Amino acid sequence: MLKQGKDYSREREKALADGMRDVASELRLVDPADFIAYIRTEQFGNIRNLVNSSTEMFFKPGTICFGLSGEVDLPWGCTPCVSLDMEFHHLNVSAYFRLVLQSLQAGIELSYVSFEGGSEDPDRNTERLIEAIDDARLVPHGRSRRPQAEAAAERH
Repeated sequence: MLKQGKDYSREREKALADGMRDVASELRLVDPADFIAYIRTEQFGNIRNLVNSSTEMFFKPGTICFGLSGEVDLPWGCTPCVSLDMEFHHLNVSAYFRLVLQSLQAGIELSYVSFEGGSEDPDRNTERLIEAIDDARLVPHGRSRRPQAEAAAERH
């Protein structure tokens, strides 16, 4: 039985947003004009390359990928907003979401999430998503790569 008043989608979006924070920061280094040009001219291979290079530092190969679709919102007098369709696949959990990139922030809009062999308890499924995101990361969330590299250098 579902608990009343609990917003599981919001919890899952937050889990994805926390996991994707580093990737979003990397992608926000790309000139918005490049995203605009690639999306408007349907050069999705270029966006896939940008996404791959931004995710490879943080996630295991094949766990995060560009969903071959996106859009740009560019009203007069405002900063651009780039939305990229993304996919996450790991540990029998799949999530389809939109990564929204703005000048000073980024966000996640969850479209669909599936759990192979999922539980009837939505809290447990949300935990599975969080565990899958954490396991997919090369460096667990909240830890920097630099201290590990410095510690390795000190040992040699």
